[in-house]
Amino acid sequence: MSNRKQQLADTLRVAFGEKIDSVTVAFNEVTIEVPAENLLDVATELRDHEQFKFQQLLDVCGVDYSQFGRDEWQTEEASRAGFSRGVAESATTGRLQFGDELDSLATQGRRFAAVYHLISYAHNQRLRLRVFAPDDDFPIVSTVTGIWASADWYEREAFDLFGILFSGHPDLRRILTDYGFVGHPFRKDFPMVGHVEMRYDPERERVVYEPVSIEPRVLVPKVKRQDHRYLADAPEEAQGDA
Repeated sequence: MSNRKQQLADTLRVAFGEKIDSVTVAFNEVTIEVPAENLLDVATELRDHEQFKFQQLLDVCGVDYSQFGRDEWQTEEASRAGFSRGVAESATTGRLQFGDELDSLATQGRRFAAVYHLISYAHNQRLRLRVFAPDDDFPIVSTVTGIWASADWYEREAFDLFGILFSGHPDLRRILTDYGFVGHPFRKDFPMVGHVEMRYDPERERVVYEPVSIEPRVLVPKVKRQDHRYLADAPEEAQGDA
């Protein structure tokens, strides 16, 4: 662990105290978690305080933690060449099923989060700031566009893809999907085939939207089974996995 990162984490704990929920140093990154009601106060101090000076916001992204920690393809027998088993339809969410609500592993108020990536050029340091929306059914956090102007389009992206609302945003509307798009495609319960499909209708001479005609199906990872076609590669694979 870098001494500078640990020093930053210790400084953050002392400076903010109960204003933040946690400070962690993992994967060579410093991350602070801030309650939604304290976001603007903490963000302003991170930007302006001499010992921080995080004056540049690099990115804002949304996260849906409803399936955090769940691994649909978990197996202890995988090799570099592929998985050793298939997946039965009854044992998987399928990833392409329509409209099925996924079992949430997150507690109320811990499903949707906005994650901010900050950089201090003055101190040559980076910081991740994470804030959870208190309400899973109506996720909303305050906009930071008044603190970092670069948050404008990033917050629109998080709204478009995850449905996270940013109160006080000057122009919160979709930025990647179509104006008439239904739903938020990066949510874990959004079907991978979508809700509607688009095509050009030569009779109407315009683009039309219709219900998706693809049949739901279960995706299966690459499976390597015992087969004569693979026998010649077995010794080489064994050496590679060793």
